Amino acid sequence: MGQVDLNQILQYVAPSFNSNRQSGSDGADHVDPATIRGLGPDQTLVLVNGKRWHQSSLVNLYGSRGRGNTGTDLNSIPASAIDRIEILRDGAAAQYGSDAIAGVINIILKSNNEGGSANVSLGSNITGYGESLNSPLGKVISRRNDGLTVNANVNYGFKLKNNGYLNLTGDYINKSRTYRPNFTALYPDDYRKKAGDGAIDNKALFFNSGFAINSKTNFYAFGGVSQRNGGAYAFTREAESERNVIGIYPNGFDPLIKSKINDRSLSFGIKTTIKGWNADLNATLGNNRFEYNVENTLNASLGVKSPTKFYAGGFALSQNMIGAHFNKAFKVANGLNVAWGTEYRQDQYKIFAGELGSYKQYAGSSAPGGSQGFPGFQPSNETLAQRTNWGAYADGELDVTKSWLLSGAVRVENYSDFGWTTNFKVASRLKLSNKISVRGSISSGFRAPSLPQINFANTFTNVVSGVISEIVIAPNTSELAKTVGIPALKQETSINTSFGFTAKPIRNLTLTVDGYSVNIKDRVVLTGLFDQNDDMIGSILQASNIESAQFFTNAVNTKTNGFDAIITYEHKLGAGRLSYTLAGNFNQQEIKKVKTAPLLAGKEDIYYGRREQYFLLASAPSRKVSANINYKIKKFSTNVRLTNFGKVELVNFADEVESYGDRTTTDITMSYQVNPKFSFTVGGSNILDVYPQHYNSANTETGSMYEAVQMGMGGAFYFAKVGIKF
Repeated sequence: MGQVDLNQILQYVAPSFNSNRQSGSDGADHVDPATIRGLGPDQTLVLVNGKRWHQSSLVNLYGSRGRGNTGTDLNSIPASAIDRIEILRDGAAAQYGSDAIAGVINIILKSNNEGGSANVSLGSNITGYGESLNSPLGKVISRRNDGLTVNANVNYGFKLKNNGYLNLTGDYINKSRTYRPNFTALYPDDYRKKAGDGAIDNKALFFNSGFAINSKTNFYAFGGVSQRNGGAYAFTREAESERNVIGIYPNGFDPLIKSKINDRSLSFGIKTTIKGWNADLNATLGNNRFEYNVENTLNASLGVKSPTKFYAGGFALSQNMIGAHFNKAFKVANGLNVAWGTEYRQDQYKIFAGELGSYKQYAGSSAPGGSQGFPGFQPSNETLAQRTNWGAYADGELDVTKSWLLSGAVRVENYSDFGWTTNFKVASRLKLSNKISVRGSISSGFRAPSLPQINFANTFTNVVSGVISEIVIAPNTSELAKTVGIPALKQETSINTSFGFTAKPIRNLTLTVDGYSVNIKDRVVLTGLFDQNDDMIGSILQASNIESAQFFTNAVNTKTNGFDAIITYEHKLGAGRLSYTLAGNFNQQEIKKVKTAPLLAGKEDIYYGRREQYFLLASAPSRKVSANINYKIKKFSTNVRLTNFGKVELVNFADEVESYGDRTTTDITMSYQVNPKFSFTVGGSNILDVYPQHYNSANTETGSMYEAVQMGMGGAFYFAKVGIKF
């Protein structure tokens, strides 16, 4: 289809997976947050070739889904390097450790050792917009082309000795910005004149390799590097604003937040046999570095002497792990497989400051200091934090009979910052007949608070009536957090149950249905702002010259219920073959409890208020259903896909509930296989140019008439693609 990055591909092929491009959300405009079953971006574990993959150094903050969460930057992995993707939708912390509350995504890289492929695609958003004098809601009177997207990739496999392989992938994506300003008479003001999706320029080089050392031992290695440069506009600074200097921007300005994201990974090891046990000895290294530059901006406290671009600093996260894994089959009943292993991981997180002008409030001015759009990190924000954890697990799968499989797992871990945790899983599958099987599981899980959540700090200097004060996100380990009684972060815990069946009632028809219930305690969130007027901690903030403060804390208990269903059918039609897939996820999440720090008891509306609660619950639509029809005849094939996004509700800045009703997008592609080595594809995504419900941009999170929900604000996208095999 038309999607080129991994998040958007999964958004449309996996019903329980949700990812929206954010807009006006600082770092989240450059790293898309993604969820399974509407849970947090950091509650899904990502593996590559079965090995834990490192997370992004970004913690989502303002205007974003998954705020207060970290996650894995799936778009750092090029889709052209992937052979297949496996999604385990059971909780799996007992097997894999932290983060596997919602499930596991396992990405298998290509391993062919002969030949390859190359693809080039070109596409653009072609969307209708305009203002009609006959309707306050606006009718299309013009069309706009933007979001030009180029994707070029090449993959090739080389033979190595002893049946080995080296598979290389190079991938390039360049996407220009889209602009979705207000265009209706009903909402005439542009609070963000350049609202829309940000621009990206992404380069990646990945490899996957392996070869036999001897008859019992194989060496393997895989990994890659990627670099993404992004650019997204912040909220408009009007000409008369105190945040503008007329002598520099007579008509106001739109700050441009630019990112430079470097991602590196390497995993290697040997697979061998030791006294009858299959052994996998592995080391995996990963690092993500995120730097900010702000352009088309200024430091208002410098007046006309201000530069118009600043280096604003950034952060980096590394996660390095070694592990030993063993498994062996035994002749017990109808077969027993036992696996066990141990892992040791070290995490390191650091924040580095920007240049002086990006954060400084210069004396003698009452105008705000720091770079507009994104104030730089200050030296007081800099940190270098580390932690280690050790884990061990055991897993068994017993075929009690030819029809009944019983499995169980237990895992213990010790973290240097919060101590021990133990988790279990029990699962079973029963084959009722050759046409139907039932399955179910119950497991406990946990997610360790990430180092960014524990140590993130940011400071914005403000001037009110000549008095300089600070607005801060205080680290959980800071003296301020301790003084106001914010507890040290601990692990989130969960109980996950599921039950379902898979059936093949007639030839070529398959059906799977899985229901689930996930109860999570102590979810880590970012509190609201407490200021100097607070009757409990206001005096503490005032004594520290802090105007207002936010904190990361374990505050929320949630319950998520739902089910996934997939139906597939195919048959001959004329000289060709027709296949259908109907897939859906139905999801309901509720907040069971909000827990405050003892000193802030009774302040739940600030600690984690109504607006933040709605954002948490809006991590996924109430349902997502897709119908996919594919017909292939000789050299020609065509595909039509309809995707229905259920209702989403948010609370805006005016404390009003915004209801985003159902929306359905339509995608179509047509391909022609010219010869065995050359193919050509044309198509469109969201060809009917469907958008979410629009609201007053004065109150939305994006500063646009559209929020980043459901299918997003990109509109129709058309593309052409050429593929070559060699």
